[in-house]
Amino acid sequence: MTHRLNASHRIVVDAAIDQAFMFFTPAGEELWVDGWMPTYVYPRDGRTESGMVFTTGQGDELTIWTLTDFDRKAHRSCYLRCTPASRTGLVEVRCVALDEARTEVWVSYELTALNAAGEQALEGYEGERFAAMIDDWARKIAACRELLLAASIC
Repeated sequence: MTHRLNASHRIVVDAAIDQAFMFFTPAGEELWVDGWMPTYVYPRDGRTESGMVFTTGQGDELTIWTLTDFDRKAHRSCYLRCTPASRTGLVEVRCVALDEARTEVWVSYELTALNAAGEQALEGYEGERFAAMIDDWARKIAACRELLLAASIC
């Protein structure tokens, strides 16, 4: 039984660091994550800033997100996410420039199961499953790279 899970994986994105970092904001992810439709609570316009709150999912998968740290200079963001019916945790994204056109992105999840449903959900983040999920993010970003580079993400 997994009560707490820590998972981390890195990908490389073909974009300058300032652009790549914004791909991993709620508004940025709307452009490349299938079915990602956040409901912005604060600020209502979805502008990315520390303290922003939004929700995703519905029913037992309703998730409340709070952006606890958003540092554009350090290219780091940290989200507190709570799916009250099953799990809670932190999601961190850190970007490091490899050169002027490529960025290394580290994605880390620290999740805690709240009950049996949470235990089952955490299984999807274990080991190679987590790495495969993040690698899929890289493929999706590459597939719509031109759209992302042309977008004005705030």
